[in-house]
Amino acid sequence: MTRKADAEKAIRSLASQWARKNGIAAGSADMPSFDDFRSWLGSEGYSHYLDFRSVMGPLEDTERWFDEELKQTWRN
Repeated sequence: MTRKADAEKAIRSLASQWARKNGIAAGSADMPSFDDFRSWLGSEGYSHYLDFRSVMGPLEDTERWFDEELKQTWRN
């Protein structure tokens, strides 16, 4: 199991990396897909970063970090 702080650091970095690879600019009017990002994490061998303790749940925290990193919190 990954520590939550380590998972957050990795997810934020990986979200930016994923966005660059897919031509998505931070703050874009287009809504990047968290489900696509999550699938990419699995295919690239990073799914272990989704395994941490969380009150809200790992996927909820991960999606929030994804949205914050890509400046998409306006859509929530």
